[in-house]
Amino acid sequence: MRPIILRGNLVSLSMLLREDLKHVWLWYNDRDVRKYLSFPEEIFFYEDELEWYEALRREKKHEKVFAILENSSRSLVGLVGLHRIDYHNGRAELGYFLAKEHWGHGYASEAVKLALEYAFEWLNLRKVYAHVFETNIASIRVLEKNGFQLAGRWRKHQYVPGEGFVDVLCYERFRE
Repeated sequence: MRPIILRGNLVSLSMLLREDLKHVWLWYNDRDVRKYLSFPEEIFFYEDELEWYEALRREKKHEKVFAILENSSRSLVGLVGLHRIDYHNGRAELGYFLAKEHWGHGYASEAVKLALEYAFEWLNLRKVYAHVFETNIASIRVLEKNGFQLAGRWRKHQYVPGEGFVDVLCYERFRE
């Protein structure tokens, strides 16, 4: 049994547990999943995940990462996080990913909705922002479905394997 932080219709946000790291490590090394994340070229060792988890525990005031659980099976399907939480300026950066076998079921959209609820209602933030590669159409849809607005574009800013240099789109969502 694990604590549920917020529950939606399809998924719930829960605490990330050490035993989840084996899944996260496999997913982080899946090239299809990694392609649209920061540093797509990286290869992660299991020990890297353990170190990341310990850093996350130490920095929990400025980093909130949740396990995304599918409600009917209670199985882990991905992660969603609020990063670089800045309480003084009332903002945080959103990041998320799902295991490939869970793409296309609406899980990411609902997980982002729940993460926004946590950011605005529980952390009292005023703004959440996200960066997405222009070729990641599915992630753009998730953001726009959750009320994010395009705020800017960094032209030919990021190299994506198999796609070359792509624009990075900057999205933001305000509490109001």
